[in-house]
Amino acid sequence: MLPTTPSSPAEPAVPHAGGVSEDEFRIALSRFTAGVVLVTAHDPEEGPRGEDVGMTATAFMSVSLDPPLVMVSVRNGSRMDELLERQPHWAVSVLSQGQRHIAGRFAMKGRISDRLLFEDMSVVRGEHTDAPLAVGALATLECRTEQRVTAGDHTLVVARVLAAAAPAAEGGPLTYFRGRYRTLG
Repeated sequence: MLPTTPSSPAEPAVPHAGGVSEDEFRIALSRFTAGVVLVTAHDPEEGPRGEDVGMTATAFMSVSLDPPLVMVSVRNGSRMDELLERQPHWAVSVLSQGQRHIAGRFAMKGRISDRLLFEDMSVVRGEHTDAPLAVGALATLECRTEQRVTAGDHTLVVARVLAAAAPAAEGGPLTYFRGRYRTLG
């Protein structure tokens, strides 16, 4: 048996079968600027009146114009993944630069309940989804899941856009770059 030595921080990370380590991948992609959205859904099975669920996402994109499709990536086994597996209706609020606190709130790991996260937040209910939409968002979309594709440790949720609005919100978009929320300008 060969002797083992503990890893030191100076040692290079062990690559995946494809040749790139998680650290290398994470660092490289942190240089890609992404918009920040709040993905929400209403869970009618949670409690007597149901419960709103939300998550911050940067892996969100337009997929098709005809029909209008969008996609969000959710971590496998997360609360949002489990909810979107049984609840096809959900919504997206494209966050403005003044909504950094909302992004941070819904990006927290290990939270027990989303109920407190929505408690003091200004929202309106989506007409098609009953999902909460953030007041002051640059744009809102109400969606219905069309397809789910497992991709590594995430699931890509492709959805048809049922309604889209671009309220007269002030300011520019909230972005994510090098591991931090940023604003354009």
